[in-house]
Amino acid sequence: MTYIDTVVRPSTMTAVMRGLRRSCPQCGRGRMFKPGWRNILKLADACPHCGEHFEGIRADDVPAYFTILVVGHIVVPLMLVAEQHDMSTPLAISLFLPLTLALTALLLPTFKGAIAALMWSLGLGTATPTSEL
Repeated sequence: MTYIDTVVRPSTMTAVMRGLRRSCPQCGRGRMFKPGWRNILKLADACPHCGEHFEGIRADDVPAYFTILVVGHIVVPLMLVAEQHDMSTPLAISLFLPLTLALTALLLPTFKGAIAALMWSLGLGTATPTSEL
């Protein structure tokens, strides 16, 4: 007698929400990224909790585009308001540069987790390419 372990895949929305938390889209408990601050944007090979594989998932430039879109919509209006109120250039640089860097460091891994979870949910990037030449 053989025991077959059936795993219910979560919905696409659930997987993306788990990806926004940077956790495994399958179980929601394990990490999606490798540990350590140097590996902040490197996907783990597999979930340490459930063993789900993330090999072949490449989000490429999509997370960067979303990060630029969101950070730009937050920082640019603030800079325009500061310009209207005649804020000095050194003060503006000392205020908006760290804000831009902090928002980018927070949002880029978050968007990468969401995009990678979406790709995982749709089955993109998991198939091995075959050569038919």
